[in-house]
Amino acid sequence: MIELENFTKSYNKKSFAVENISFSVEKGSVTALLGVNGSGKSTILKAVTGFHYPTGGNIYLSDNINSKISILENREKVMEYVGYVPEIFILPQDLYVCDFLDYCANLHNLKDKKDRIDYVVNKCSLQKVYKDKIKTLSKGYKQRLSFAQAIIHNPPNLVLDEPVSGLDPAQIIQLRNLIVELSKDKAILLSTHILQEVYSICSSIFIINKGKLAASGKEEDILRETKEESLEKAFLKLCGGSDE
Repeated sequence: MIELENFTKSYNKKSFAVENISFSVEKGSVTALLGVNGSGKSTILKAVTGFHYPTGGNIYLSDNINSKISILENREKVMEYVGYVPEIFILPQDLYVCDFLDYCANLHNLKDKKDRIDYVVNKCSLQKVYKDKIKTLSKGYKQRLSFAQAIIHNPPNLVLDEPVSGLDPAQIIQLRNLIVELSKDKAILLSTHILQEVYSICSSIFIINKGKLAASGKEEDILRETKEESLEKAFLKLCGGSDE
């Protein structure tokens, strides 16, 4: 579970990047976070993953026994309970895949290191490139490796930022299937510009505009609220377009 409770973030005293946002992502689901560039999506993702903290309100995460913890009160626990796949992951190009996964396992002090490495290699289909240098991998394999590092410690919550951006159709389908499989026992928050991903794998949608929650619910709820016939038209009605 990922829960934002009146989350507010300000970088100065004059304006808010995000103001009074509340929503939750339940275990066993994939929830979409939509918004144009500059809407506040990145501010939310950074807060959920512990890169910065709320100015107001709070964020809660479920731990591995489904207890609810406060990020503000347990900042050191964020890395333990959240796995993060950023839009651009800076992988150590001269490391071998096997050495990078070993490093990630050591970073989390995993007692069952070998079992967890074997698990992510199989789950993310990295067997063919396990002994290869990262710089030789295709973009699809690099993205799979990014997923592997995010789940190696078996976090109950996953945050995915544009996880299929720039991939070819076959790679998109493979990663989409992986996300659905992972969602069976995790709460997944997915930020994307690709509405096809929302149709395919997301059960709930939160639309952010100018730092505020513009709409939420299932696709049919948002269509009913906006009186539009498609999610694309509803999104444009709520958000207008990119500021960039």
